[in-house]
Amino acid sequence: MATKNNSTATDIAPTKLASEAEAAKFKLDPHLINLMWAEPFFSKILRRVTKIKTDSIPTAGVLAKDGQISMWWNPKFLGGLTSPQVKGLLKHECYHLVFEHTTTRRHEPHIVWNYATDLAINSLIPEEELPEGGLIPGKAFEPLTAKQLAEMSDDAIARFNKVSELIASFPREKSAEWYFSHLQEVAEELQGQGGQGGEGGEPGEGEGNGMPGPMDSHDGWDELSDEERELVKGKVKQALTEAVQEADRSGQWGSVPGSMRGTLREMISKEIPWQSVLKQFCGMTRRANRASNVKRINRKYPGIHPGIERGYTSSIAVYIDQSGSVGDDALELFFGELKTLARRTKITIFNFDTDVDEKSERIWDRNRTPGIGRTRCGGTDFEAPTKHANKNKSRFDGYLILTDGECGEPSPSRLKRGYIICPGRELYFKAPRRDFVIQMKHKKEAA
Repeated sequence: MATKNNSTATDIAPTKLASEAEAAKFKLDPHLINLMWAEPFFSKILRRVTKIKTDSIPTAGVLAKDGQISMWWNPKFLGGLTSPQVKGLLKHECYHLVFEHTTTRRHEPHIVWNYATDLAINSLIPEEELPEGGLIPGKAFEPLTAKQLAEMSDDAIARFNKVSELIASFPREKSAEWYFSHLQEVAEELQGQGGQGGEGGEPGEGEGNGMPGPMDSHDGWDELSDEERELVKGKVKQALTEAVQEADRSGQWGSVPGSMRGTLREMISKEIPWQSVLKQFCGMTRRANRASNVKRINRKYPGIHPGIERGYTSSIAVYIDQSGSVGDDALELFFGELKTLARRTKITIFNFDTDVDEKSERIWDRNRTPGIGRTRCGGTDFEAPTKHANKNKSRFDGYLILTDGECGEPSPSRLKRGYIICPGRELYFKAPRRDFVIQMKHKKEAA
């Protein structure tokens, strides 16, 4: 890429280029400094990227190669942009990295994927910061000029109009995958189109079809080995994590939309799925059963006494809050997870409100599946299951309380205790460090 012009028909040549003198005077550093003040989130990411000035591509683009992340930029292209448009271009390249477009295996047809990624990104950037002719969801292409109409065939004009009308119908802030799937309707029109430029991206050559395209180069995105791809992903993830954490600490997100901030936080989240926490709790409450086994060697008295064999089992109690705010959907969600745990764990279930309904006791193991049935309808008191479990500590290794969390803090527990909180609810108090708090989420909410 650095030694030859590796552009393709998707690297649409800019409509306005700087002169040789203007390109020679153009400096990227002042724009990077302005970005640091105006857009600290994007600036933090770009600090990890090597900037390479080149004329081997007609516009600009980010590329991951040999484990390194670079941004290539053509001074003639950037020199022809306004200051806000340079800022928009820098943000555009950052988004390509954040959304892993440079390391994702390229979708085919690749020109449709190129359009899709730019549509997803440009819907997050103010229009005044985009170079002229950029792809924007919900906006039709600029009308063809009289010269273009005279030079284009009727078929090319029809293709232009079809693609333009479809993109004008698109909503903003959808994923690249969403735009890719919906662009399949015009995949034939996009494949093989010559754009505004001919071979090498030079403007004014070839028939063209007046159709705008990605404003930057997408070359080299699918030329990584699996090892390089994972290495680059790790570097981008680290940069993204630091940028998000710094933006949250300082409250300076710049122009990043509110809806996108939540998405970015989810992308760096190391939250363990609640199902895994539940399995961890059950695994940590295991007890060992000792039994003699003549087939095992006794370490202390070999050949004289039989060895000891330890069998590991788990027995936990589950107390189900019977208040009305614990809905059947939460019970079904929780019981669905218990079904898999019951294969190795003995689970004893009780209902409770202000006290424990001992008559509701039922066993769930690999051979028996209990019902969800309600037997109480009062308030909630966490002291009830805590006292009941402490009284039965010889029976259980630990216990879980399935609840909406709307109750005061109980006294300390002699057994390992866990709170399973219904989706959309939270515990009213800060649980002691020894206790587990497992926040359930519906599948559609789970990351």
